[in-house]
Formats: sequence, C-alpha cells, structure tokens
Amino acid sequence: MKIKPLADRVLVKNEKPETKTTAGIIIPEAAQEKTQTAIVIEVGPGTEDEKITVKKGDKIMYDKYAGTQVKIDGEEHLILRMSDIIAVIE
Repeated sequence: MKIKPLADRVLVKNEKPETKTTAGIIIPEAAQEKTQTAIVIEVGPGTEDEKITVKKGDKIMYDKYAGTQVKIDGEEHLILRMSDIIAVIE
C-alpha cells in the first residue's frame, strides 16, 4: 500500500528503540521508551501558510504525542503535521 500525505502532512517511520545498553544489558520491550525520532518516508505538497522543510530520507525529531498512527504493510508509521516536527538530525 502507498500513502501520499496531503497539505502540510509528513509520513514517517519510527526508528527501532534500543534493545541493548552499551554495557550489553538487554532492555525488555515493556521498559523501552517510545522513540521520538523517525525517518521521513513521504511528504505532502505543503500549504501557503505551512511550507514543507523536510525531504524523504531526513531523520527528524517530533513532539511526543503528535501524529496519527497508521499500519502500512504490517509496519507502524506516523502521519505528522509539519508543525509537529521539532528538528532535523544531521
């Protein structure tokens, strides 16, 4: 399935949380924090008021409770507003 975001929306895929510490301790899934970093998969065209400033492949940080979760081909994704993206990670 292919999803194309509309207006000022951006489709992102969350990065996998760390499952092991640097010391080698395995972190159980229940104790793993929800990551707030993701990779941009698709971008909408933007609006006159809200321009899209990210592109496919960018690694971003977003607000903790932002977005709408969608499942695409069995994998979790988020659809965010451009204003919910707080940083691009370089």
